[in-house]
Amino acid sequence: MSTFKAIFAEQIEGKPKISIQQIDRASLPAGEVLVRVHYSDLNYKDGLAVTGRPGVIRKYPMVPGVDLAGVVEESSSPDWKPGDEVVVTGFGLSETVWGGYAELARLNADWLIRLPKGLTLKQSMAIGTAGFTAMQCVVALEQHGLVAGSGEVLVTGAAGGVGSIAVAILAKLGYRVAASTGRAELGDYLRSLGASEIVDRSSLTAPSKRPMESERWAAAVDTVGGDTLAAIVRALVANGSVAACGVAGGAQLNTTVYPFILRGVNLLGINSVYVSRTERLLMWERLSRDLPLPLLDSMTQEAPLEAVFDLGEKIIAGGVRGRMVIRIS
Repeated sequence: MSTFKAIFAEQIEGKPKISIQQIDRASLPAGEVLVRVHYSDLNYKDGLAVTGRPGVIRKYPMVPGVDLAGVVEESSSPDWKPGDEVVVTGFGLSETVWGGYAELARLNADWLIRLPKGLTLKQSMAIGTAGFTAMQCVVALEQHGLVAGSGEVLVTGAAGGVGSIAVAILAKLGYRVAASTGRAELGDYLRSLGASEIVDRSSLTAPSKRPMESERWAAAVDTVGGDTLAAIVRALVANGSVAACGVAGGAQLNTTVYPFILRGVNLLGINSVYVSRTERLLMWERLSRDLPLPLLDSMTQEAPLEAVFDLGEKIIAGGVRGRMVIRIS
């Protein structure tokens, strides 16, 4: 085929224009491997990109979509052959590299991960960057001393993609999970993933002039940032840790040094884009082992590529529950 369908972002007179187009195959960027994309997914960053908001796309023209899963169609690399099922997350897709919202993608060979055993292409995108990030958070907390029985582990933004998968993984590993959400109607959903307690989001953002609160959380996975992250830091137990991976609630962090120097708490930053291949393989191995697939399937919905624009607005407004897989071809 000489053309392929894609969501295409251009900049015209300084403003982004984003639409579904037929793109000439010759326009594909350089790379050793051509992948026929079957699925992508919807992350918060995808919502920003497809709605023309700043902060994601750094180079135009661009095909958005931070993740993709598909089948190798052509390869000049000895590591890959036609028919191989592959997954790609991160590496600047949708930022400086054409991403997954297209029927074809040409990529560097070392960016590809072989589809983990036991997963389908669709399930790999139900995981995607959200699940990968959730697993990074759990591993980081474990590396800083978290073990089952340590106490309550808080997950904020728990009904979203990262949060839902983090709740499911932590519960499977034997942790007592408190799930924070602003959507009280999703309490039963979060309990079905393994949460033992539902925490109203407003209780974490209430103003406080105290540098520290009573010790409560053994650890936390924070997808929100802002005042929520500051509140978590104040309420971590001695030597507790919070893995921070999101800014939906704001990028400013208003806190003091006291929790760090008096309780020895740890603030762990999580970056899922530029990760070594060794760590990347470890995360996918852990995901295939520690994420219950029935729960993954229960939190996953599927939509066609054409629905991405409306879904982008919805995820930014906090209206998407769990994971949304985007069917490409």
